[in-house]
Amino acid sequence: MLFRFGEIMDDDYTNIVLSVGGSCINPDGLPDVKFVTDLANLLEKSPHNFGILTGGGKAARVYAEAARKLGASEFDADEVAILSTRQNAMLLLNAVKKIAYPVILHDFTEARKAATLSRVVIMGGTIPGITTDTDAALFAEAIGAHRLVNISNVSGIYDSDPNKNPKAKKYDRMYFDELVSLASEADKRKAGTNFVFDVLACKLVARSKIETHFISKDMEEIKKAINGRKHSGTVVT
Repeated sequence: MLFRFGEIMDDDYTNIVLSVGGSCINPDGLPDVKFVTDLANLLEKSPHNFGILTGGGKAARVYAEAARKLGASEFDADEVAILSTRQNAMLLLNAVKKIAYPVILHDFTEARKAATLSRVVIMGGTIPGITTDTDAALFAEAIGAHRLVNISNVSGIYDSDPNKNPKAKKYDRMYFDELVSLASEADKRKAGTNFVFDVLACKLVARSKIETHFISKDMEEIKKAINGRKHSGTVVT
């Protein structure tokens, strides 16, 4: 089917993956209970099935860096960061337990099985060396999702860091190869580094042609992206 942004009907997509940044769930080290509650309410009212991957946010970065200062290898720093992602996953699970698989999963094969049993399946990070961006893209491939919604504290994809460059340009639409090129410049392959979407994740969504949306934590924007409607963020096809 030819994709025309803003014209896709809700029923065109059944399985959707949400990549929820740790900065949304646990900003500045304090859980955002309202955000988690509002997201849970949105999921409960939606007709779709969801795979959800939670990031670690600031906590992951802080603990990974502390581990390095204490002599940890990059492998061990990754392990520490993964614990932060799973803690955030547990917060979300408690909010959606009525409709969710009751366990935070660490394996994509098990998550795919769980997706046949529950409307919502939640994962944190999986293995060292793999970011939660890549986890989300693999999750989408595993459950046959055609749409991935990346929710973060950045309102879309920019040509440079909008926090450092007030003239940074935000893209409304991009092609997969443009996304891969932009990610390649920022991907440092270290636990807790902060970039929009890592290059491996970009290549995965490109190979499977997974329509990918980048939006802020505003609940109305999330709802629009989930349903394939026009929003203020960036859509990549």
